[in-house]
Amino acid sequence: MTATAAAVRMTGISKAFGGVRALDDVNLEVLPGEVHALLGGNGAGKSTILKILNGVHRPDQGTIEVGGVPLTTHTPEASRAAGIAMNYQEMSLVPTLTVAQNIFLTREWRDGVGFIDDAEAERRAAEIFAMLEVFVDPKAIVGDLGAGQKQLTEIAKAISQDAKVLVLDEPSTALAVSDVERLFVFLRKLKAKGVAIIYVSHRMDEIARIADRATILRDGRHVITAPLSELPIDTMIEHIVGKRSMGLSDVARVQADKGEVLLELKDVSGVHKPEHVSLTLHRGEVLGLAGLLGSGRSSLARAVAGIDPVASGEIRIKGKAVAIRKPSDAISAGVALVPEARATQGIIPAHSVASNMILAVIDRLSKAGFVDTKAADALTDANIERLKVKTASRDHAVATLSGGNQQKVVIGKWLATDPDILILDEPTAGIDIGSKAEIIRLVRELAASGKGIIMISSELSELLTACDRILVMADGRVHQDMPREALDDPNVPADDLAHRLQAAEQRLQIEIQKALAVQEK
Repeated sequence: MTATAAAVRMTGISKAFGGVRALDDVNLEVLPGEVHALLGGNGAGKSTILKILNGVHRPDQGTIEVGGVPLTTHTPEASRAAGIAMNYQEMSLVPTLTVAQNIFLTREWRDGVGFIDDAEAERRAAEIFAMLEVFVDPKAIVGDLGAGQKQLTEIAKAISQDAKVLVLDEPSTALAVSDVERLFVFLRKLKAKGVAIIYVSHRMDEIARIADRATILRDGRHVITAPLSELPIDTMIEHIVGKRSMGLSDVARVQADKGEVLLELKDVSGVHKPEHVSLTLHRGEVLGLAGLLGSGRSSLARAVAGIDPVASGEIRIKGKAVAIRKPSDAISAGVALVPEARATQGIIPAHSVASNMILAVIDRLSKAGFVDTKAADALTDANIERLKVKTASRDHAVATLSGGNQQKVVIGKWLATDPDILILDEPTAGIDIGSKAEIIRLVRELAASGKGIIMISSELSELLTACDRILVMADGRVHQDMPREALDDPNVPADDLAHRLQAAEQRLQIEIQKALAVQEK
């Protein structure tokens, strides 16, 4: 391979955020006319290295070459000028603008006198969608679109830049199977023209069909780069999982003492997702929801918590049918949701620990419009002690706490409502391994105290450590409902906890991939 052969060559890339090393001496090389898969679990460093390539982050160490030319200015504008276009997983669309305006944002078409020419933008946008063989109205307001059409708009935006290197980060998450097939046909056309494509996906079947080579990262380090012919799906999963599970292997798992059925869903569907979901949750049980982004896990949680509407089906709590149309209905029925977006939906960072802890029950602690500070302080102190929140004082701002302790504050806020059913959406996101173990122990303790808990996590090792039963979801539906012990490998000794957990994670990864394969048939 010659020094000028690579469309992208990233060498010795390292990056740290607040002392946490996200990338450690990572190399990535992509050839012209190649679909190169970038794989790894959550926290592997995939998004970080791509944002460095796209100029969003500056590397602490390392060099970048695009087409053999060093990229020394680390800004989105410099990367775009070098021929790099990126489709972000977290969409970069402006909801109040039209589809065409979003596609050509900052690169607007102009008429003869220099005014923005929306009609030309709409015509060009229509041409791109025609190439993709899909229909999205260029005049439509993005905020009015469904998730699939937004994803297609994001892809069209990246394609419109006529790039030498096209980066697609989870492009198929919200797409129908037919749209994924059309996307693949178009990517093969770009590949034939010499465009280098970096393709990120957790869907191993997609990778096997579209990619030429793959690079796998784990814990911010390079694991392997190899042709797909040398990476069958089980080998990819083994490299992705590696020894990531080891840090939780010392968290004791105790068999659940299950009681009455607290929650029962019968054929529940939302407006988009979930679709025809039935499940039961017992007192004292931790039920895990496993699946990829877009599988419907959070949509299910939001429907049960009254945030998103239930289109059909029945929700029963303690044997009685309940109508949950808004969050207050859920809270009254004994359901509480700890949301995924802790910083924006769970806490008010500038306010004190005490203020955050009492938010959900402030009406109960108020008399004649004034908060009973004595009762509020007593409630806060009890939760700080119960949850082992590390804070100098209840009066300290939540923003001064670590991520793990902020999460305990959010959990404490909802425990103040004394729910029977607690739904935890990504409860350990963005916190260190020690704090993760603390949160998982707390989840088990809450279940042992008689609560029913639904836990959503993209970290499969956490589900396997915390949960008594796991549902595998894909495309809004439940594909598997299995007891946790069904995922243990009988060939791994029972006392080898670390490798037992690692083997179980690989098995659960395979079940998720099977669910995706069923979905696509």
